[in-house]
Amino acid sequence: MSQNSRQFHLNAFLMGVGHHEAAWRHPRTEAHRVLDVAHFQELGRIAERGKLDSVFFADGLAVGPRVKHNALAVFEPVTLLSAIAVATEKVGLIATASTSYSDPYNLARKFTSLDHISGGRAGWNIVTSAGADEAANFGVDGIPAHRGRYERAEEFVDVTLALWDSWEDGAVVLDEESGVFADPDRVHTIDHAGERFRVKGPLNAPRSAQGRPLLVQAGSSESGKEFAATHAEAVFTAQRTLAEGQQFYRDLKTRVVAHGRSADDVKVLPGIVPFIADTKEEAEELERSFTDLISPEYSLRQLSLMLGVDLTEHSLDAPLPPLPPVDQIEGNKSRYQLVKDLAEEGRTVRELIGLLGGGRGHRTFAGTPEQIADELQTWFEQGAADGFNIMPPYLPGGLDDFVDRVVPILQERGLFRTEYTADTLRGHYGLGDPGNRFTEELAHDVSA
Repeated sequence: MSQNSRQFHLNAFLMGVGHHEAAWRHPRTEAHRVLDVAHFQELGRIAERGKLDSVFFADGLAVGPRVKHNALAVFEPVTLLSAIAVATEKVGLIATASTSYSDPYNLARKFTSLDHISGGRAGWNIVTSAGADEAANFGVDGIPAHRGRYERAEEFVDVTLALWDSWEDGAVVLDEESGVFADPDRVHTIDHAGERFRVKGPLNAPRSAQGRPLLVQAGSSESGKEFAATHAEAVFTAQRTLAEGQQFYRDLKTRVVAHGRSADDVKVLPGIVPFIADTKEEAEELERSFTDLISPEYSLRQLSLMLGVDLTEHSLDAPLPPLPPVDQIEGNKSRYQLVKDLAEEGRTVRELIGLLGGGRGHRTFAGTPEQIADELQTWFEQGAADGFNIMPPYLPGGLDDFVDRVVPILQERGLFRTEYTADTLRGHYGLGDPGNRFTEELAHDVSA
């Protein structure tokens, strides 16, 4: 097949020993490796072997209901990615960090440190924490209002970007003879005084090789899409059908252009949980072998948290009780709506938790390597995706199978790179230098 001018972006979304909630119980995994940093370094090397754009770790700030029935993702992701950085050379490193319970200065410094350690491969997945358990760990009663979370996130990102710009390119001089470490005229205070934050600056870490970390967003509510259209450079999303994916893609790209940006400035990456085997039947049997290990007690507590409705005593063989409309929900609106839509198709709770067990609402697909490649190509070519967030149901084997069996097919079809052509994460995503507000202001002043 001839080389396409437009190619996939592929990200490996990594979680413990697999995305399936029963992965730690399955014979294809070793549960103890959830605490082994060498396991995660191995995953980074596998992703790099496949020339993937990046690896990504989600994060949560509370134990929640999982401690009895699930192997937790226990490492803080920036710390973990620093360990992966020294075991890899090219693959991007994306960490989740919440704007709800973080401070802009500390977050900006932490991600800049990762960016320097990795040679310009860091990315920040921006989230607004929506869990009551998380709120309780930070002295907050109840879930913060959805609108307020995004208003805080807007100011938080503005401050963080200003701090990342506070050192211009070339500010570090390191002139041993004259004794000049940095040019003070290129290091700036930001003097931010807003509704929620007061930050003087500058950041005590200079600009990195890629200018600043890549900005990623994961959320499909109205507020989330507006936030993504304004700030994001990649969007992780959960869409279960081609039609839903196309609608989300068109909507988001339209919003991006309305904000004065190019539609190509934001890459839309739906999640997919691939079960891969030599035949369709074997892949489906593999998926069933995971579903059979689901703990209903665990799944009902997870579903209860997702919906804000106590289902722990609800019959597994009955449909969900009536659910309120999404505009009455303060938690994760987009995931709530996805589950509500699935429930309204007449499924029992048992059927629902089986569907959600692989990827908490992300699309699962069982098939041969060729069928997986066909599915991805269809979404890519029919306007539903710029690439994909690959969520292996078990690790490391599920990532190995995708890299060694699916990626070569995509490469043969001209849909994915055969070698890295850039050294930074922004380069992998086809993005240039993000610019610097202080350099631009100086240039404007000189021209005036």
